[in-house]
Amino acid sequence: MKRYDHLYEKLLDFANILNIYEKQIKPNTKNKDKIEKYEHYLLLNLKNIQTMLLSRKIEFHDYYIFLIREPKYRIVMSQQISDKIINHLIAKYLLLDVFEPSLIDGNVATRKNKGTLYGVNLVKKYIHSMKTKGKKIYYLKCDIQKYFYMIDHNQLMKVLKSKIKDQEALWLLEKVIETSNQPKIKARIQSLKAMEIERIQTLSISEKEKLLRISEVKKIPDFSTPNKGIPIGNMTSQALAIIYLNGLDHYIKEDLHIKCYVRYMDDFVLFHHDREYLKTCWMLIQKKLEEEYLLQLNPKTKIDVLFGHRALDFLGYRYYLNENGHLYLKIRTTTKKHFKRKVKKLYYLYLDGKIPFYHFQQTMNSYLGHFSYADTHYLIYNYLKRLYQFHDLGTEVRIDHNGQILMIV
Repeated sequence: MKRYDHLYEKLLDFANILNIYEKQIKPNTKNKDKIEKYEHYLLLNLKNIQTMLLSRKIEFHDYYIFLIREPKYRIVMSQQISDKIINHLIAKYLLLDVFEPSLIDGNVATRKNKGTLYGVNLVKKYIHSMKTKGKKIYYLKCDIQKYFYMIDHNQLMKVLKSKIKDQEALWLLEKVIETSNQPKIKARIQSLKAMEIERIQTLSISEKEKLLRISEVKKIPDFSTPNKGIPIGNMTSQALAIIYLNGLDHYIKEDLHIKCYVRYMDDFVLFHHDREYLKTCWMLIQKKLEEEYLLQLNPKTKIDVLFGHRALDFLGYRYYLNENGHLYLKIRTTTKKHFKRKVKKLYYLYLDGKIPFYHFQQTMNSYLGHFSYADTHYLIYNYLKRLYQFHDLGTEVRIDHNGQILMIV
């Protein structure tokens, strides 16, 4: 197996640092005030990053840690702009560029031209290829329990060393990985959980709903296990998450001979005509995860048939196959609820003059992009056109030749 050297020096090239800022950080940072302040001294800030990397004296700032509630309770760890730049440099030049040639086609996250949409099309392709054989299509849907929080540092470094021999690159990667195991992170997460539980207690909802939400909050891990977990939210962690299970991907494709397989981070699905063989795969995958990766499958893991009302829930869509062999996609019920709630909130913020229309428009078009790959015309047309009466705002809903709503303009 080829191992790569002279990787760290790619981080020192000022052109690479500037390119990461211009192509990745600047357009994808939502807080434009931060970007504006950073650009007051842009060249100095970028030179400081280069100096740190040259001197090998790299110190990361504390994460800004916050809790989000939708679509489910989870912790996000945000970084300062300079730390984001370093993380993107590491993700590209030390991780993705190195491991990309060895990743399977069905590994669909954080890769150029192989994101969620690519994964959706791959699932559709596999289902179509299997339904022509006139047999039932079964699937094994797997989910790894607390994946980001439970990735083992020692096992992860073994994976990285299998392809990287540059000692400076390995030193920096280890430094980034260890940033999650700090006492202040554990304390901050525990504080956020306690505050959220207090907030839930004050809500005007049923006691049953309160207990359910409190239970969900309590299940959020706090990175308290030594040498376990990678930070939630930074680019390096996303790259590490797709690389860590690369060996499992090859095992499923090459040893278990599963031709139709797609993975998005810790969520993956195997298709086969034989339910019993998928049961065997389930057992073998679980064993491999426990022994080689120190991970556990989530109890939500299941085998089911894809037919009629029995849908596969994957990559944000529900896939149905009817008796005529027609495959169609629907949006998750939870996504519809979040969509309606957010639209309503933004709509009234706009009417009250608290946000500009383009803010509302951007959010709407983001949802429409996601919805456009499913059978959602009725939902969009009736909810947006009738309930919110966009024609009164002087706006237009653009519809394609199939009746699919494309954009709010």
